[in-house]
Amino acid sequence: MDTFAFLAQGLAVAVEPMNLLYALIGVTLGTAVGVLPGIGPALTVALLLPVTNGLDPAGSLIMFAGIYYGGMYGGSTTSILLNTPGESASIITALEGNQMARAGRGGPALATAAIGSFVAGLIATLALAFLAPWVVRIALVFGPREYFALMILAFVTVSAAFGDSALRGLTSLFIGLALATVGIDGLTGQARLSFGVPQLLDGIEVTTLAVAMFALGEALFVAAQWRPGEDEVLAVKGSVWMSSRDWARSWKPWLRGTVIGFPIGAMPAGGAEIGTFLSYATEKRLATNPEEFGHGAIEGVAGPEAANNASAAGTLVPLLTLGLPTSATAAILLAGFQQFGLQPGPLLFATNPQVVWGLIASLLIANAMLLVLNLPLIGLWVKLLAIPRPWLYSGILLFATLGTIGVNPSPVELTMLMVFGLLGYLMRVFQYPIAPVVVGLILGPMAEQQLRRALAIAQGDWTTLVSTPIAALLLGIAALALIVPMLMRLRGRGQVLAQIASDGD
Repeated sequence: MDTFAFLAQGLAVAVEPMNLLYALIGVTLGTAVGVLPGIGPALTVALLLPVTNGLDPAGSLIMFAGIYYGGMYGGSTTSILLNTPGESASIITALEGNQMARAGRGGPALATAAIGSFVAGLIATLALAFLAPWVVRIALVFGPREYFALMILAFVTVSAAFGDSALRGLTSLFIGLALATVGIDGLTGQARLSFGVPQLLDGIEVTTLAVAMFALGEALFVAAQWRPGEDEVLAVKGSVWMSSRDWARSWKPWLRGTVIGFPIGAMPAGGAEIGTFLSYATEKRLATNPEEFGHGAIEGVAGPEAANNASAAGTLVPLLTLGLPTSATAAILLAGFQQFGLQPGPLLFATNPQVVWGLIASLLIANAMLLVLNLPLIGLWVKLLAIPRPWLYSGILLFATLGTIGVNPSPVELTMLMVFGLLGYLMRVFQYPIAPVVVGLILGPMAEQQLRRALAIAQGDWTTLVSTPIAALLLGIAALALIVPMLMRLRGRGQVLAQIASDGD
C-alpha cells in the first residue's frame, strides 16, 4: 500500500507543468539523439550536465531519464531504415528490421518497435516502483564493510561488462580511481596530486570529465574515422500501422522481451545488449516459422525492442536503490545526481522522496509521450538522418566547450576538458571502455571513505572486510564476475587453437 501512496505522490510531482515540459524536452531530445547513428543517450546527458547546473534538480533528472528512454526508442529507427544501430542495444533490431524495410514493411517494423517499447517500458517502470522499496530495505542494514564490498562489486562488474577485455576495463577503472585522488584528503586535510594548482584542490569535476570523455572524445573519434559518402536511407512504404496478423505475432514477444530484459538490466553485470540477444534467440527458438528469421520476421523486432526498453527501467533499480551504475548512461545519471548534491541509495528515498518518486512516476508519463511522438513523427525522425556528420559533430564540440566554460569559466577547467577529450579519443582508438573512468571518479572517494571507516572500527584488522555474510557474498560475486569472463575467453581461445591445429593436421 505504501508503494501506491508514494507513486501517487510522485505523480503529483511529475504532472507539474514545468516537470511535464522537462519530460517532453527529454523524450524529444532522446528520440532525436537515438535516431542519429553513433550518438547515444550517455553523450546527450553528458552534454546537458553543465547546462542544467543551477536548475531544479527534480526537473533536470526527469529530463535526463526522458533522454534515456527516448534514446532507447530512437535507436530502432536507424537500425530499421539505415541498418546502422544508433545504440549498441539496437544491433539485434537491425537484423530483422532492415530486412522488413527492404521488403516494403518498414512501417509495421517501426510500429511494433514503438508499441513494444511502450508496453515493456510501462510494465518495467511499474516493476521498478514495486521492487525498489524492497531493495532499499535490504540496503538499509548495510554498514561500512558492506558498502565497501558493494563498491568493489560495482568496480569489477562495470570493468568486466564494458568492452571486450576485462584487463582493459580494469585499466580504465584505475585511471578513474587515480583521478579521484586529486584534491584535499577528507580525513587528513592534506592536498593530493594538486601540483600547486588551486583549482585542483576541490578535485576534478565529474561534469568536466563526462563531457570531455563522452562528447569531445566521441566527436574527435568520429571525425578521424569519417569518410565522405552517404548511407542509404530506406523510405517508409505503405501504412505505418500493423495488421491484425502483425499484432498476433507481436504481443507475446513484447511480454517475453519484458520478462527477459528487466532483470538483466537490473543485474550488476547486465546490460541491454545481453537482453536483446537472449530475446532474439528465444523468439527464434519458439517461432512457428523459424525459417523467416534473417528475412524479416516481425518477432525478431518486437522481442528485442521490448527487452531493450525493459532493461532501461531495470538499470534504474540498482542506480536508485544502491547508487550502483550498470550502464554508461547510468554512470552519467549518477553524475547528474551528484551535481545537485544528491547521492542515490537507500537514504535518498528517506531524505528526498519527492525527487525519487517524481522521477519514477515521470517515466510512466514519458513512456506515453514517446508512443505519441514516435508513430506520427516517423517522417521527421528520418529527415534527421540527412544531417551531415561534420555539422553534427562540430556542433557537439562547440556545445560541450561553451557549456563547460559557462559553468566554470577557468583556463584550468578548459585545459582539463581538452586533455580529457584527447584521452577519450585515444581510449576509443585503442578500444578501452570509457564508462569505467567516470565510475572510478564518482565512486572512488566513496569506496575510500567506507574502507577507512571499516578499518577504523576494526582497529586496522583487514579480515573485518569479509567478517559479515553480506560483505563476503558481495566480494565473492565480484571475484566471480572478474574470473568467469577471463576463463570463458581463455576457453574460447583454446578451442580456436585446437581447431586450427586439427585443420593443420
